[in-house]
Amino acid sequence: MQRSEPLQKTESASLPTLSKAVIPAAGLGTRFLPATKALPKEMLPVIDKPAIQYVVEEAVAAGLDNILVVTGRNKRLLEDHFDRNLEIEEALARKGDEAYADQVREPSEPVALHYIRQGTPKGVGHAILCARAHVGNEPFAVLLGDDLIDPRDRLLDRMTAVQRQLGGSVVALMEVDPHDIHLYGCAAIAPTEEGDVVRITGLVEKPGPGEAPSACAVIGRFVLHPGIFDVLHGIPPGHGGEIQLTDALDSLARSRSARAPVHGVLFSGRRYDTGDRADYLRSIVRLACEHDDLGPDFRAWLTAFVSHHLQETS
Repeated sequence: MQRSEPLQKTESASLPTLSKAVIPAAGLGTRFLPATKALPKEMLPVIDKPAIQYVVEEAVAAGLDNILVVTGRNKRLLEDHFDRNLEIEEALARKGDEAYADQVREPSEPVALHYIRQGTPKGVGHAILCARAHVGNEPFAVLLGDDLIDPRDRLLDRMTAVQRQLGGSVVALMEVDPHDIHLYGCAAIAPTEEGDVVRITGLVEKPGPGEAPSACAVIGRFVLHPGIFDVLHGIPPGHGGEIQLTDALDSLARSRSARAPVHGVLFSGRRYDTGDRADYLRSIVRLACEHDDLGPDFRAWLTAFVSHHLQETS
């Protein structure tokens, strides 16, 4: 049995308070073609909001009100969504639909959104490098749009608290079925004195058979030390010929640096994966079942539909 490591404050815990977030959004969305031929993947609707709005709202709820979105070609619709649309707002106001008018205004308030083009999509690590000038010498969060975290679970709050205490970088981890670990980045871990916090000793991106050091998968939330930029700048392309954030964090974890350690927060809450078509549909059904307005009627319909479908196929 591994001995738990004591939690110690490091030099990087004295860096400025976390206020910035980076959202990589330059991917081509090929798994959703032809829908994403003209529509950015991040703008695909999840109930009544595009997926990226959930991510921005999560960042704002965690106190991260300075957000850089790393975009690419054909992503202008994404920027338009977070801009004011006075024509629609005024039309709704004339009709007395104030609730809908508020929903139209909501994406543009109360956050400072900035945009930068990635140019050629060379992976998440390269997208983060594009944010270097904006971030500066501060810790910052990275939120990947394929993972939606239920707002009741406050994962980012926990991660920022751990980063303030321990410094360095913090990665969100979730235990998955070992048969699925090849779909994720995977962490080698050592326990600490806190049950939901582990020391990460190594990381592997999409491990092959027999290569996974654990069943702890990296999910799309990170709180990063600014030293990550130098590491990303120096590493060669990894899995898929892309600059992998996982490889950079692996380098930091293996260095065992007291200045910039890598810890993981073990998350067991509600996560909605929108990364492929099947997971996207499952996420919509799960969220619709809990929706304040749609939930009761939708659950009743879904129960009847599944019962009828089972009878037809039995």
